[in-house]
Amino acid sequence: MALGNPPRSPAEMDFTIAGPSHVEAYRATGGETGYIWNNATTLLLTTKGRKSGEDKTVPLIFVGDGPNYVIIASLGGAPKHPVWYLNLEAEPLVTLQVKDKVFQARAHTAPSPERERLWAKAVEAWPQYDDYQAKTDREIPVVVLEPVAA
Repeated sequence: MALGNPPRSPAEMDFTIAGPSHVEAYRATGGETGYIWNNATTLLLTTKGRKSGEDKTVPLIFVGDGPNYVIIASLGGAPKHPVWYLNLEAEPLVTLQVKDKVFQARAHTAPSPERERLWAKAVEAWPQYDDYQAKTDREIPVVVLEPVAA
């Protein structure tokens, strides 16, 4: 779902909004600001903190797969999984915001061969994922978010 050439390195990226400022701008504008970030589509993922019990929201690049949303637990190739991934492992019912739509979804980690198919789609949208995988010994999880009927 790339919208042009995504950056191939952090040096090429625009960090005008990132982290909390990305979340704030996305929420305030219904995704008008922040949905497209560095030529990739993003959503807001809210998980329940597995230790704190508090809601935690992060902006993440995603690709679509039918009615589902696919996110990558890369953390830039760090040796450990991102906190949001550990949170959704503990509680797979999450809240998503995609543009101005807010809804619940159920998360699961894609097993093979689904993982490889979805990884290829994600790398097409954000080629840096391959770079991140090369930097770490862990297999980076591919997470499928299935919207829950209201």
